[in-house]
Amino acid sequence: MKLSDFDYHLPDQLIAHYPLEQRSGSRLLCLGRESGAVEHRRFSDIVSMIGAQDLLVFNDTRVLSARLLGKRADTGGAVEVLIERLLPDNEAIAHVRASNARQPGVRLILTSPCGQYSLEAEVIGRQDRFYHLRFFCQGLLIDELDRVGHVPLPTYIKRDDEVLDQSRYQTVYARNPGAVAAPTAGLHFDEALLSALRSQSVEMAFVTLHVGSGTFQPVRVDNVQEHKMHSEWISVTPDVCARINACRERGGRVIAVGTTSVRSLESAALKAGSPGPAAGLQPYEGETDIFIYPGYQFQVVDAMITNFHLPRSTLMMLISAFAGREQVMAAYEQAIEQRYRFFSYGDAMFIR
Repeated sequence: MKLSDFDYHLPDQLIAHYPLEQRSGSRLLCLGRESGAVEHRRFSDIVSMIGAQDLLVFNDTRVLSARLLGKRADTGGAVEVLIERLLPDNEAIAHVRASNARQPGVRLILTSPCGQYSLEAEVIGRQDRFYHLRFFCQGLLIDELDRVGHVPLPTYIKRDDEVLDQSRYQTVYARNPGAVAAPTAGLHFDEALLSALRSQSVEMAFVTLHVGSGTFQPVRVDNVQEHKMHSEWISVTPDVCARINACRERGGRVIAVGTTSVRSLESAALKAGSPGPAAGLQPYEGETDIFIYPGYQFQVVDAMITNFHLPRSTLMMLISAFAGREQVMAAYEQAIEQRYRFFSYGDAMFIR
């Protein structure tokens, strides 16, 4: 497989730079996993496509205000920090963009968007392409980020973050802080839609995968199998496993909301050494660098709700593994012809 196998041309005007007024008001392209048949629906129609025997699995990670802007304490040179992962004792692993500001001992003054608050950090050292920072704050760093940080919008959204992004670049069920990018398939669910699903006795479960900035990193090798995936932290609890195993027993579908939920469930199956769909899923908490591309045999997930993904990305490879590359590429062609909105704030797919 070559990287070019997962390429397509997207007109710039189809990239969604703002969310719709109503979360569940987006469009939904339904793709038959076996048949390749395509239907064009509204996202709110999802209620009629999921039954009481099915199980929806969401990623409940919460996006950090992880982008910090400021200056060097000594020279006043501009600095941009993107936190990748929180560590104990108010320390963090982060990307640091600045001129000569990444040596150990350099202090950074990071300022809130309104200029009212500031936060000081010190560069401790380097870890691969990241930097180890120590933050100086009286309380918890995670609370300081809410005051000082910016919403880390993807670079393809060509605008600065705004107040609306604080809520809209976050799922309504987000509860475990740690992500630097949203699990965007979940952005389409609002409280009314979740309530409608519950009224139909649709069961729900929640995993956690703290999405890292690596989700936006380009694949830099032409041979897909040579790509090295980034690592992210996941948690698949005993309760989730029990719900999935019960869903299997009653003949329902495990429907993953987002590629992050897919990666969490499939990682847990691989970590537990589950040999196939009939095996009982076991809980797992820790790191995963699972790379799913065509040829992968899915062990847990039967259907998937997902957004439209960047060309030549590992997420295009994942959904191609799930529904077939030719069928996925053909569905994307239809989405472009029908003027669907793409990427984080865009429309969605239901692969079933």
